[in-house]
Amino acid sequence: MVFSVQEASAQDDDLIQFSGVVITGDSLSPVPFTNVLVENTNLGTMTDYYGYFSFVAQKGDSILFSSVGYERARFIIPDTLTTNRYSLIQILDKDTITLKETVIYPWPTREQFKQAFLEMELPVTDVDRAAYNLAQADMIARMDAAMPDGGETFKYSMQQYQQQIYYAGQAPPINVLNPVAWAQFIQAWKRGDFKSKRKRGGQ
Repeated sequence: MVFSVQEASAQDDDLIQFSGVVITGDSLSPVPFTNVLVENTNLGTMTDYYGYFSFVAQKGDSILFSSVGYERARFIIPDTLTTNRYSLIQILDKDTITLKETVIYPWPTREQFKQAFLEMELPVTDVDRAAYNLAQADMIARMDAAMPDGGETFKYSMQQYQQQIYYAGQAPPINVLNPVAWAQFIQAWKRGDFKSKRKRGGQ
């Protein structure tokens, strides 16, 4: 196929630098990583972190904007442009997507799940169920394995920071010379706390 010089120049005149920004309709925040494609083609681009995009398009192209969690939008580039540049501020409205319920079983097949469910030993009464769920050994094991939450970590950090401020400019106390600590140690020794700990450790 042979094109004339006039046809080639006419096609070049239809090309424009199409750029703009995609924002939300409620807070006017940028929508990053939005697909900006020429409809029914694979031509287009994707917005950056700030919602900005720019690519070469043609006059009269239908541009499709799509992003997860937002309704699709369509914009037609005017074919009466007199310049080779066009900027756009595109607004996307949020879209609520309802997903179907997904049930995940810890067994490879439905038959194995059915067999394990039928062989499961359930407590007879509510008291037995409560005793099973609140077994002291299991509760202690869970408590020892549990990591401190955000509140406990924050409280410990604030205590350390407060102690540093309280003893700023002076030497902190040494528990070796603290009579209260010695009294607690002697009472624990008389009760046999250390003996029971060694006995448990030997078992």
